[in-house]
Formats: sequence, C-alpha cells, structure tokens
Amino acid sequence: MTDRTDETRTDRARWLVRVALALVALLLSLVAGVTTARAEAGFGPHLAHYAVTTDDLVVVDLGPLGTLEVDSPLPFTLGMRVTVQEIPASLTEVDDATTLQALSGDLQRYVQFFSAPQATVTDVTHALVRDALRRATATFVAIVALWWLGRLALGAPRRTELASTWGAHRVRIAAGTAIVVLVAAVATSSVGPAGRVEQSQPVSRVFDGTALEGARVTGRLGGVIDTYGAKVLAAYRTNQEFYARADAALAESWDERAQIEELSARARDADGDELSPLPDATGAPTGAPTGEATGGPTGAATGEATGEADGEGDGGADGEGDGGETGAGADEEPFATPTPSPTPTTPEEDLVVLVVVSDLHCNVGMAPLITTLVERSGASIVLDAGDTTVNGTAVEQYCTSTFASAVPDGVQLVVSPGNHDSAASADAYAGAGARVLGGKVVEVDGLRILGDSDPNETRAGTGTASLGESAVDAGVRLGRTACDEGGVDLLLIHTPAVGESALASGCVPAQVSGHLHRRTDPRQVGLGIRYISSSTAGATLGEATVGPLNGTAEMTVLRWDPATRLLVDYQVVLVSPDARVSVQPRRAWPAIVLPDQGWAGPFGGMLPS
Repeated sequence: MTDRTDETRTDRARWLVRVALALVALLLSLVAGVTTARAEAGFGPHLAHYAVTTDDLVVVDLGPLGTLEVDSPLPFTLGMRVTVQEIPASLTEVDDATTLQALSGDLQRYVQFFSAPQATVTDVTHALVRDALRRATATFVAIVALWWLGRLALGAPRRTELASTWGAHRVRIAAGTAIVVLVAAVATSSVGPAGRVEQSQPVSRVFDGTALEGARVTGRLGGVIDTYGAKVLAAYRTNQEFYARADAALAESWDERAQIEELSARARDADGDELSPLPDATGAPTGAPTGEATGGPTGAATGEATGEADGEGDGGADGEGDGGETGAGADEEPFATPTPSPTPTTPEEDLVVLVVVSDLHCNVGMAPLITTLVERSGASIVLDAGDTTVNGTAVEQYCTSTFASAVPDGVQLVVSPGNHDSAASADAYAGAGARVLGGKVVEVDGLRILGDSDPNETRAGTGTASLGESAVDAGVRLGRTACDEGGVDLLLIHTPAVGESALASGCVPAQVSGHLHRRTDPRQVGLGIRYISSSTAGATLGEATVGPLNGTAEMTVLRWDPATRLLVDYQVVLVSPDARVSVQPRRAWPAIVLPDQGWAGPFGGMLPS
C-alpha cells in the first residue's frame, strides 16, 4: 500500500511539474509576443512603424527632425516606439520660408488626424494584438519543439537518471527556471541603448491642455514645434469647436423639427382634416419647396433640369474634376411628372429608417454628426454612397475606421465605394465593420440592396482612369443582376450615370448616388426614381475637405415601407459653414409613372441590348 501511495504521489508531482512548465511556456510566449509586437499603420499623412517596448515611454521618431516622447499610458512598463516614414526632406530646415511652406500641405491632414486619434489608436491596437498573437504562437510552438527535441536527444536512460537525481527538487528547479526565463525575456525585449533617447529637452509648453501635455522633444523637432506648434494646435482647437457647435445645433434642430411634426399630427387628428402646413423653424411652411443651400437645382420640386451633362465633376479634395456624368440632360424624363407615393400601409414606428451620407472625403469632423443623426432618427441602416477617402491610400485607414465607429452598435453600414476610394480602402472599411457592396444583392432589415465599386478611379496628380469597365457596361451588368434576382429595392452606386441602364430595366425602383457634390431631389429616370446626395463633407471645388466646412454639408434620412417595398419620404439635413443646422421637413418620395404601352409588370422590364 505504501509503494502504491508513493507512486501516486510521484505521478501527481510529475503532472504538476508538467502543468507548471506548460503554463510557464505559455506565459513566456505571451510576454515575448507582446513585447516584440510590430505593426505598420498611418500617422497623420504619413506611414509609420509601431513597435512595443518595455521602457515605459511612447517615443515618436521623426528621423532627422528628432523625437517626441511622452510617458506611456500602457501597463506593466510597456511603451511604444513610432518611427514615422516619408518625412519631407524640406522639414530638416527650420526657417520660416521653407518649413512653413512644407507644413502647410500637411497641416490640414494633421488636424484631421488629431481630431479623431481614437480611430488610429484602434487600428494600431488591433494590428499589434494580431501580431502579438502570431509571435506568441510561434514562440510557444518553438518552445514545445525544443522540449521534445531535448527529450529525444537525451534518450530514455539519461532522462530516467536525471529524473532520479533531480526528482526531489523538480518543483524548485521549475519555479527557478521560470523566474529566470521571464526576467531575461523582459530585460532583453526593451529597447537597446542605441534606440533610446539619450537627451531630452525640457517639457514643451506648446502642448499644455492637450493629450500630449508633458511631452519632451529632441533635435530640430523642438524648433519646428516651438515655431509652428501653436498654429497647428490653434487649427485643431478651431476644428474641434466648430464640429462640437455643429453637433449641438443638429441635435437642437432635429428636436425642433420633431416637435413641429408632432404638433402638426396632433392638430390633424383633432380636426380630422388635412391642415395647411405648419411653419418650420425658419418661418417657411413645412410643405413648401425649400431652396438648396448648395446652390444647386431643387430637382423634381421645381421641375428644373439638373445640369448633370455640363461636365462638372466633384472636384474632390484634390481640386480635380471627374468629368461629371454624361447622357443625363433635361429631356431624360420619358414619362409624366411623378406623383407622390401612396400612403404607407405600415405604421410609422415600423418603417425602416436609413441615413444617407456621401463624398465624405475623409472629413472625420463630421463623424459625431453622423452618430447624432442616426441616433435621433432611429435609423437601422447607414448608406455610404462612396468617396469616403481622398486617395484610397493606406494612411487613410483612420478615415474609414472613424466613420465606421461613428455608426452606433446594431446599425448596419452599407457602402458603395467611389472613384476616390480603392480596393485597399474598401477592405479597410470592411475590416472596420462596413458591408461593402461588390455587385451582389444583400439584404439588410428586409431591404434588398444592390451596388458595386465605381468603375473609375481618381488619384491626385494622375486624374481619372477606367478600371476596365465602362459606366454603361456596369449599369447593364447591375440591371441584369437585379432582374436575375427577381428585383431589388434599392441600387446604391456612387456615380449617378452608372445606374441608368439598371433603372431602365424595371428591376430597380430606386437609386441613391453621390459624386456630383450637389443634390438632385428624387426624379424619375427610366423606370425608377433616382436621388443624388450632395457631399456630407461640404466638399467645394478646389477647397480642402478637412477642418471647418467650406461648403454646406448634407445628409439625408429616408424611410422605407416593408409592406409596399417602396421608399415613403426623404428628409434633408443641411450643415452650413457657420455651424448652423437646418433639418428640412419630410417630403414625399415620388411614385414611378409607367409608360402607356409595353410595360411587362414589376421586374419585367427589358434590358437594352
């Protein structure tokens, strides 16, 4: 009995040692993975290399300019070294003529970056966590492999001999080995002497009152910051204050409009008759057509031509026109003026609410306003009609991440990439949670949506080029897809002209687009109703789309009836360059007027040959 008890104790001790060694190996792998994690991501208008360190500092290395260092907010003495790439050579000279000229091109992008740093922090964190897990897994596999190779090298007789010799001290040996290994791992994973900041200037007072308060600067960067840092921070604060005022104005204006509509509904219920439209917040009747703050036509409300064939493009943030759309003139309406859609059969509280944004061009300042409008309207879907970025570059990932984060949890973001976007930016958007359309029908809250990336690509300095498919061919392909799927409820495409063939098919009752940076109210094109959204960034030809608005920014709220599968109405929200917000009254979505002959019924139209 005694021998059996001793054997049981020996087996138990052996398993305890094995479990302890496995835990040590796992912990060692995690420490090694975390402290050696690396990632490539954006830093303002530049690419940067991020590396985890253990010196309790966050050091931003700007090459010949010097470094900026702050105490790390990370736990366990973890820090970060950020090596910024692609610093302009002209910034190595600190004088008013050359430095200010070089900084002016990047100033707005730095302001844009620092106005929403949480997006970059999130992207970098995710990238570092993924890299840390990969490194930890590789380390653990290597440790286990070395363990088994060591056992094989020793052989069974030698292992038995060692076990009998060290058996009585195996627990102490395992614990001591674990401590030594962990201490060695932490000590050797820190930044080496060559990578440390040897000398730091006194704390820069330029950063007082910001997240970088207490930062220390080395090298020529100190001269740049002392000379121009106040300018950058002043621009940053102006940007923050502008969008904070605009966001507060949006909430107030939305609540005022909701109160007006509620009073109007109560009055109608009390009298049992339709009343004259009540005045809105500006004193105009809520049912009267409103002038377009963007200076564009009022579209179907006024019966004027949209001028879409005039060749004016969106300009974008780079100031280059895209050539506009073609073949959409004043004579394109083959049928009578559309009439309002029939009264919805679904209770108002059960209508599907959508918020439309377009041509954001990386103006992350509008992100909180998108959040406020989605929450106030009760929207369950956000439609992004494209041109979310400026050039579709890797450093613009923080743009897509910011806009994706602006959409509240539980709300689906659906995107049709524009000509200023790219496959890389679309992938980044999808990685941040957006549902990027790729030529197939998707269903969200019962709404069947079709869309695809724009067939053209626009890049600063190189202009616009086709990606291999013409606008007409893209429209025909989308129309066939819609008909093959038994019809869709909505076509979301960036450039309006791309959808013309699809609208002619009879399988697409509604289209939402952007691109032109001016709104065209819903009007019939072919056998569907097309709505063109203006820029949500207030994009104006030749002006930057970051910082306070240079033009009027617009968002639109749509309501869709699941019973009739038709849009019910639309409501435009205008944000002006003086941070005032106007929430326009709801206006009825027009009904489709069918031709007298040749109509084959819903979804039965014929595509052009």
